[in-house]
Amino acid sequence: MFDEFKHQLPDIDETETTDWVESFDEVLDQEGENRARFLMFKLLKRARQRQIGLPALTQTRYINTISPEQEPYFPGDEVLERRIRRLIRWNAVAMVLRANNRFPGLGGHLATYASAASLYEVGFNHFFQGKDHPGGGDQIYFQGHAAPGIYARAFLEGRLDEDQLDHFRRETGGRGLSSYPHPRLMPDFWEFPTVSMGLGPLAAIYQARFNRYLANREIRDTSQQRVWAFLGDGEMDEPESIAGISLAAREGLDNLTFVINCNLQRLDGPVRGNSKVIQELEGLFRGAGWNVIKVIWGREWDDLLARDVDGVLVEKMNETVDGEFQKYSVSTGAYVREQFFGPDPRLRRIVEHLSDDDLLKLRRGGHDYRKVYAAYKAATEFRGMPTVVLAKTVKGWTLGRGVEARNITHQAKKLSEDELRVFRDRLELPIPDAKLKDAPYFHPGPDSEEVEYMRRRRAALGGPVPRRVVRAKPLPAPGENVDKEFAAGSTTAVSTTMVFTRLLRNLIRDPQIGRRIVPIIPDEARTFGMDPLFKEVGIYAAQGQQYDPVDSDLVLSYREAKNGQVLEEGITEAGSMASFQAAGTSYATHGEPMVPFYIYYSMFGFQRTGDQAWAFGDQRGRGFMMGATAGRTTLAGEGLQHDDGHSHILASTIPVIRAYDPAFAYELAAIVREGIGRMYGEGEDVFYYVSLYNENYPQPPKPEGADEGIVRGLYRFAAAPDLAKPRGRVRLVGSGSIMQQVIAARDLLGERFGIAAEVYSATSFQQLRHEALGVERWNRLNPDQTARVPYVAQVLGADGGPIVVATDWIRTLPDMVAPWIEAPYGVLGTDGFGRSDTRENLRAHFEIDPPSIAAAALSGLARAGALDPAAAAA
Repeated sequence: MFDEFKHQLPDIDETETTDWVESFDEVLDQEGENRARFLMFKLLKRARQRQIGLPALTQTRYINTISPEQEPYFPGDEVLERRIRRLIRWNAVAMVLRANNRFPGLGGHLATYASAASLYEVGFNHFFQGKDHPGGGDQIYFQGHAAPGIYARAFLEGRLDEDQLDHFRRETGGRGLSSYPHPRLMPDFWEFPTVSMGLGPLAAIYQARFNRYLANREIRDTSQQRVWAFLGDGEMDEPESIAGISLAAREGLDNLTFVINCNLQRLDGPVRGNSKVIQELEGLFRGAGWNVIKVIWGREWDDLLARDVDGVLVEKMNETVDGEFQKYSVSTGAYVREQFFGPDPRLRRIVEHLSDDDLLKLRRGGHDYRKVYAAYKAATEFRGMPTVVLAKTVKGWTLGRGVEARNITHQAKKLSEDELRVFRDRLELPIPDAKLKDAPYFHPGPDSEEVEYMRRRRAALGGPVPRRVVRAKPLPAPGENVDKEFAAGSTTAVSTTMVFTRLLRNLIRDPQIGRRIVPIIPDEARTFGMDPLFKEVGIYAAQGQQYDPVDSDLVLSYREAKNGQVLEEGITEAGSMASFQAAGTSYATHGEPMVPFYIYYSMFGFQRTGDQAWAFGDQRGRGFMMGATAGRTTLAGEGLQHDDGHSHILASTIPVIRAYDPAFAYELAAIVREGIGRMYGEGEDVFYYVSLYNENYPQPPKPEGADEGIVRGLYRFAAAPDLAKPRGRVRLVGSGSIMQQVIAARDLLGERFGIAAEVYSATSFQQLRHEALGVERWNRLNPDQTARVPYVAQVLGADGGPIVVATDWIRTLPDMVAPWIEAPYGVLGTDGFGRSDTRENLRAHFEIDPPSIAAAALSGLARAGALDPAAAAA
């Protein structure tokens, strides 16, 4: 093993060095390992205090980071705040019990908030800044399973009433409370969706980073705002939970605090039964460059640790695994005395003055208000690094011996009447026995000492949390010069990706909204031809550019800047989506509307980060996802893992997305302009997925009056050619790059077979289906009214001949509108895995090339009786 303390400098005083080494050996030999270890820790601590620059240990001893003498003065009324916690605990449990007693199986969680109540209440009463704070509100990511406790607090504050609590997890009537934090369902209450697990911590990191982005670009002063993320230790198993921690350290995000509730249990059992999850997480975060604060032991342990002159108690703490600690939590005081303190007589002496009942009152640190306050205060005052607080708790704390720390705790939805009585007595609440069977809510009254205290504390901190407020003003429309050029078309062959790059640069230069454009790229800017932006507006870098890039002598050099506009995220689609989420919700989070354009390899969008796209919709995000290098045959040569033929299907599952597949420059320009107006002018909480291609072809001029059809999803691109004696008429529909194949098929049909073919561009099958479903529902609910006709059926009516659709996506996409098409309707697509080859060969393979489209049209005519089958077969 290499010597990790090796240093290349020569020893300038070997005698002094030898004295130090021999002194250490003497302590080790005469006083033992514990004393030697103690001295080493003292020296390391002193070295850090004197800023020697030694690397931090990745793990420290299994004790609190902040020792008792370092704890700050606690400014609150601890007795009153304990009473408030008890009221919240009771009402959180009552809400879940009432829901499941009346509607068995409705669900809800008792144990998570029970373990985390102190962690939240210290924040609510002393740290969380509300929206009305002069420095702006904090962004708080509440652990999803703790939602009942957050509702219970809002009930005491008067923000929710009993009827709303009684509609927990029953939302269809309009007064319900969502199961977890869902801004889409409770837009005035929740701000950040944190379920599914793992997405919250990643989103929090990039939110903190985006706060700095806004400040460094002088759009908003976020210097007094903090991002808090409350997480579970089991949740940290999710790869997304730790995916961004190195970025947070690298960018010095000291505006970010993680609070990890280490109750040592996940859904089925221990998080780390055979080891110690707190130590593991400490090593992970310290190694990544975070400030780590451990809150392991409550104040009752302080005296015991002070008596531990031999270090045996600390050693016992260090060597005991989490599975054993969980066993102690459910055991008697006698068992704890025998098994934890018993093996060593020195340990027994430390607790000989305590009864068995006293041993059961030795709390974990996350339940000690003062310990938690000290940790939060240290976290908010620390500079240069993000901070993680690792707080040890008991899952189901205060819920009784039948629930606390049990492997079944997470699944607990009910308490028996006897268990509820014990819970009430433990909380010292004046609820009569006769009412316990109904699990009544308990409110001390709006003028009570407890409620007045809560209101005063929240008023001092800037108002209630959580609370979502939209204060942003509408953005003006981009100037006409932004997209005017695209209506004229171009004889020069260009791809829609190149068109988008030009459009994006025009938007950035627009005096109305240019500074609010946020380009987000996962290390593919050169692939998409966007590298000119590096020089023009710069790549955002929190520390600026502290080196001379290798291409600094070139016109288009790689330029990083503290006020850079481009978020060049590196090879991380998950991180890019998290930035997209922060930027796309800035209109609500900060009252500053930002317009994110996230451009990426289309295959690695919804397929890889679909969960985040769903969360983006939940959070009412606004912006553009630009899926470049799209299509199963258009991206030639890359093969199975890169050729995207199904993202439009995945996108269509998100209710608030508007998915488009433009073929031409003017279509793309119209979609982007309409999207900016819809989201940032009208304030509609939707977002856009737009597929882009890397195939070059001439761009035609925009047909007269095409804008409405482009936005609605379908319009006639070209009339049928004027043939002297057409043998039949068909309608060809295409989208994206396959429009070129459709146009070629039209020419082939006319020149070789005498078939007159109209050509239609389908910019969005998803929007066509959405509108048709709305019409269908209206007709169903209004049978006494004249039936309405869906837009797709108006454009592609029963007359006009068979319809053939060709697409670079799987056939399921055009099939979305099949129920409303009365004419013969045939679909050609790219079902199956992609593969590597030329575009021509791939399109022939998937049967979406001009001969295949023409053959499908002839077959359709023959099947409709409009053409001799023998002629069609020939």
